[in-house]
Amino acid sequence: MKLKKVYKFLDTISPFDLQEKWDNSGLIVGSFDDKVKQIVLSIDIDEELIKVYDKHTLFVVHHPLIFSGIKELNFAKYPANLIQKLIAKKQSLIAMHTNVDKTHLNRYVFEKVLGFSLDEERDFIAQTNQSFDSKELIEHIKKSFNLEYLRVVNFKKRVKGLSLTTGAGASLIDDIQSECFITGDIKYHDAIKALNQNLMLIEVGHYETEKFFAKALINSLETLPISVIISQSQNPFRIF
Repeated sequence: MKLKKVYKFLDTISPFDLQEKWDNSGLIVGSFDDKVKQIVLSIDIDEELIKVYDKHTLFVVHHPLIFSGIKELNFAKYPANLIQKLIAKKQSLIAMHTNVDKTHLNRYVFEKVLGFSLDEERDFIAQTNQSFDSKELIEHIKKSFNLEYLRVVNFKKRVKGLSLTTGAGASLIDDIQSECFITGDIKYHDAIKALNQNLMLIEVGHYETEKFFAKALINSLETLPISVIISQSQNPFRIF
């Protein structure tokens, strides 16, 4: 199967034109004329995935390997080291980042992982108007993501309305209409801002919220006449 056909299919289920201006979703490594024997879905590409899979594998990942212009190809440094290995094995790479956030990922995590009813969805924000006991909510989130702890800002006994943005969503604080906001990454100054705006924040983890990228897409891609595999890249963080 030609990579071009896969790309066109991906564009129908989550149009690349939906990506943000600063994003770099699309074909990152390879050619539209490349032969594709199988597709591997992962949140990121890493050296182990490249090593494990055969030639003519197409990796469809969430985070673009290249975000901005490259001034050099120093194969001793990231991301050139991975680009070199991909090319050597005749493997290709497509990223589906902010376009999939808008069409699939936030909704999937909100409904399928957390089990909430979606009342409203605005670009990167999934929202329910339901009220929650905050202690029960925290325990539910910990169980849903298989986590031992969560970082919480401005704890309230009870909240009305809940919003979610996977990944680094703290920059959207001013757009949140709920009393509680769940996201992956929260910077210190965003936490201070939320505290002063009386918004409860729950930080789950970037990898933890976005590792469901593959599961959010797998059902659609399995309609293709080619093998589609979920094979997650490694979480760069370790807890000691």
